[in-house]
Amino acid sequence: MYERREQSAIATDDTWAVYKIRATKKLLDRVKQPIVEADDGPSTALGNWHATALFWKPHVALFVNDRTRLPVFVALAPAATLARRFPDQLGRVLEAIGVPSAFVLQEVGAMSEVSYDKTRDRSVLGSMNEFAFMANWRRNERGADDLVALSVDLADTPCSPLSKGHGFPDREVAAIVAAVLER
Repeated sequence: MYERREQSAIATDDTWAVYKIRATKKLLDRVKQPIVEADDGPSTALGNWHATALFWKPHVALFVNDRTRLPVFVALAPAATLARRFPDQLGRVLEAIGVPSAFVLQEVGAMSEVSYDKTRDRSVLGSMNEFAFMANWRRNERGADDLVALSVDLADTPCSPLSKGHGFPDREVAAIVAAVLER
């Protein structure tokens, strides 16, 4: 587990966010956090995330990375702590796809502050909708509720927005990790 030493904070207008969660209306309605529309660049290597609520039993949040399209599923409840719990789940998923722990610790450690904004990128939303459809089918077909395994399974799905890069979310992550660790 990748517990951070400091509690994660939700950024407000007077603080700078390390990364941003661009959430759909149905997720924003549940987390009840202020929207911060500032476009400060993220200081995390993977960057910002889009997220939505999936009304499965139990409810789940689906996060999709803007750069890599990596999907990460997180239990939605309690919604007020979703932003604090997301980095730890991301750490588990990164570890499961073979990312070196040095990078995982660096990325998760850099996610101490977050702000929410409305979704902006229709391409990422399209990827998110496809992942939600595939995940729902896989859950129904296999009867499994392991969110890390589901995230890892879908990370090996080809994504057309990544066709000019490595084509798959897990391979896009690997390329970013290699570049960061090379420095």
